[in-house]
Amino acid sequence: MINQFRGEYFFLSNFFESPIIYRGISYKNNEAAFQAQKVNSHDEQSEFSNLTPADAKRKGRRVRLRKDVDWDSVKTTYMYEIVKAKFMQNAELRIKLLETGNEHLEEGNTWGDRIWGTVNGVGQNRLGKILMRVREELK
Repeated sequence: MINQFRGEYFFLSNFFESPIIYRGISYKNNEAAFQAQKVNSHDEQSEFSNLTPADAKRKGRRVRLRKDVDWDSVKTTYMYEIVKAKFMQNAELRIKLLETGNEHLEEGNTWGDRIWGTVNGVGQNRLGKILMRVREELK
């Protein structure tokens, strides 16, 4: 079981610097792409394109959530699409993901995220489940 996305498995983290293009905008990392989806306009989303993961997360906490969709009902779909884009667009990372074989992937963390990961094994682990789904699709 891979139970944290640090060290040799940091590439699984959304904080790993790996450029992606999502919905026509280039981002430096998955965190920026994901946080950008909280806003509706292309211009506002573009403001996230060159941000570090930490800066994107901070900015994402300060934006007014888009009104055209219920964020809680669509955020997992956005995350799936962004994670899939990362591994489809970056051959080296795709190979590394496939090399995890059938290992259970879990974003164990100490910062209290029980939605995308787990704390002491407790949580929804949505990011881990998305990564395992993408890995299966890439096989």
